Amino acid sequence: MPLYETVFLVRQDVSGQAVDELVEQYKAVLAEGGGSVGRTENWGLKTLSYRINKNRKAHFALMDIDAPAAAVLEMERQMRLNEDVLRTLTIKVDEHEDGPSVMKQKRDRDDRRRRERGEREDGGGDSFRSDRDRPDRDRPDRDRPDRDREGGRQREMA
Repeated sequence: MPLYETVFLVRQDVSGQAVDELVEQYKAVLAEGGGSVGRTENWGLKTLSYRINKNRKAHFALMDIDAPAAAVLEMERQMRLNEDVLRTLTIKVDEHEDGPSVMKQKRDRDDRRRRERGEREDGGGDSFRSDRDRPDRDRPDRDRPDRDREGGRQREMA
């Protein structure tokens, strides 16, 4: 049977447990079609490079598949019908990689570095709490337009 790798993106407001349930659902579809899933990885919630259907973040999941083409097509059809799945990519591979994927290795390495430095999981104290706290919002008064004291409208220069 041919070998495939599938990566799919799930909306940001779906829980991690629901993503795992989706993976199990698609495993069942493949098993029904005579295939099997070797390795599955949940890469977690990641920021997207651009918005997809008004989502800035998405849960990423990987599946290594050993199944006939008809079973993979059925799985992809069901992914397209599910509105929680934003994108999917399935590629045919010669052989599956052993061990964790590159994305999983990178995440583990970043987590290990963060623990060594003693940073918090939420990014530490370097992040700003709101847009008002950002330095680029602190413009001097000379850059702001003149305003009337009563109506709040700009004064007309005569």
